[in-house]
Amino acid sequence: MSLPYKARIDELLTPSERSVFKKLSSPQKIQDYLDTLPVNFEMTGETYQSPRRVLETGTAHCFEGAVFAAAALAYHGGKPLLLDFQTLPIDDDHVVAPFKQNGHWGAISKTNHAIVRWRDPVYKTIRELAMSYFHEYLLWSGRKSLVAYSAPFDLSTYAPEKWIAAGEDLDDIALALDKSHHFPTVPAKNKKLLRRGSKTEIAAMKIVEWKEPRGYQAGG
Repeated sequence: MSLPYKARIDELLTPSERSVFKKLSSPQKIQDYLDTLPVNFEMTGETYQSPRRVLETGTAHCFEGAVFAAAALAYHGGKPLLLDFQTLPIDDDHVVAPFKQNGHWGAISKTNHAIVRWRDPVYKTIRELAMSYFHEYLLWSGRKSLVAYSAPFDLSTYAPEKWIAAGEDLDDIALALDKSHHFPTVPAKNKKLLRRGSKTEIAAMKIVEWKEPRGYQAGG
């Protein structure tokens, strides 16, 4: 008889990794932990760090934070899910880890900004949860840029050693997530009805949690 998924994760972890995961027993605690990690600005090139690598480097960007959160949820018997947001080409996509508590959806999110952050579990459906991010997705011109969101992407279809304890980047998972089924955010007839964000909303996008290092270029 094969071991339950959470037991397979436990077997993979080192004692120090296990001590961290044991403490992250709720989505709220996972979010609190991710908020302590500096942002991975990818100064030496694009990365898709596994949860093990996140613990080693002590940094994470949105994809890495979401995968780490999914691993912590799975360690405690939850579903390791990702929710992908696709934007206009000029903007950056985002990934969160959705979770369900008492029949309602919320999301764990690693970001450097005052927007697209944590969501409390108050949403009845994944679409409700996804659309809560819609008005926060703005270009500097004020144009709304969130065009699609994915169905929940289940990481438990992968062996835990392939993503939780992987030493190499998770490029294959990132690509599979991007190619997974997505749903449009805006009805076709309403695309021309979208109002641009206000100056106050745009100004809020300039607030960052971690200072960007010298030479950093957003989106690169």
